[in-house]
Amino acid sequence: MNNSKIAKLDTLLDQYLQLGSAMYGGEAVTQLEHALQCAQLSQSAGDSPALIAACLLHDVGHLLAHISVKTSEDEDDHHEKLAMQHLEDLFGLEVTQPILLHVNAKRYLCSVDDRYWGELSPASQKSLEVQGGVYSAAEALDFANLPFAKDAIKLRQYDDLSKDPHRSTPKLEDFKPMLEKLLIQ
Repeated sequence: MNNSKIAKLDTLLDQYLQLGSAMYGGEAVTQLEHALQCAQLSQSAGDSPALIAACLLHDVGHLLAHISVKTSEDEDDHHEKLAMQHLEDLFGLEVTQPILLHVNAKRYLCSVDDRYWGELSPASQKSLEVQGGVYSAAEALDFANLPFAKDAIKLRQYDDLSKDPHRSTPKLEDFKPMLEKLLIQ
């Protein structure tokens, strides 16, 4: 296995440990708690290791944005694109594409499910508007036909459920062996 990729993964996990104690937007959980809950939900559902990894790492762009890009709550930090850029040399498309698409999956779900908008937290509703709003019917159809759209939708649904300040989760280090197996050569 490539030692430089393991070192980059270790740095990424250290960033989560150091910066992940920041609150997750307007939610009652930290960035790290949110990531761990999302991965745990995917794991409990019996998803593939790649989707579990995507769930764990889907918001790494928020951490990176705090380091490199200063945005206000009224600006889109494009965290999904930052995550993709940071992770694409470590993981294959089965991990990075659901991450890249998870913001648009929210836009899609709001378009195709009349109840979905009302089930979003107020912070998630606000971020949706900043991220482009609800898809049109044509945009929703285009999204649904993308490779990895189904995984992105699952990730999004776990994302929405990963805001419980009382949920017990595994530790970040518990996911490291799985992440190491997913590293591209």
